[in-house]
Amino acid sequence: MPGPVVGLLILFVGLVARGRKGSPAVDANLRGTANGLLGNLSLLFVPAGVGVVTQLDVLGANLFPIAVAIVVSTALGLFVTGWVMQRLSGPDE
Repeated sequence: MPGPVVGLLILFVGLVARGRKGSPAVDANLRGTANGLLGNLSLLFVPAGVGVVTQLDVLGANLFPIAVAIVVSTALGLFVTGWVMQRLSGPDE
């Protein structure tokens, strides 16, 4: 699992635990941390960009299967999301 994903999961767990303790949702410390993360957010995309550039020959050789996988997974994700939302929203009036 990539480091940024692990970090986001740890941050999420920390924020959930913080909310359960009854602390205010946003205070000065949390705001400062969030602004620091947002200020350096572009750095999280550098490893992915470098990986794409170093594997351009592999991507070029497999362009069609990759494009099909992207289109199918996007369509499937939208379908599942819509289906789940319909099930959770209840009957229409």
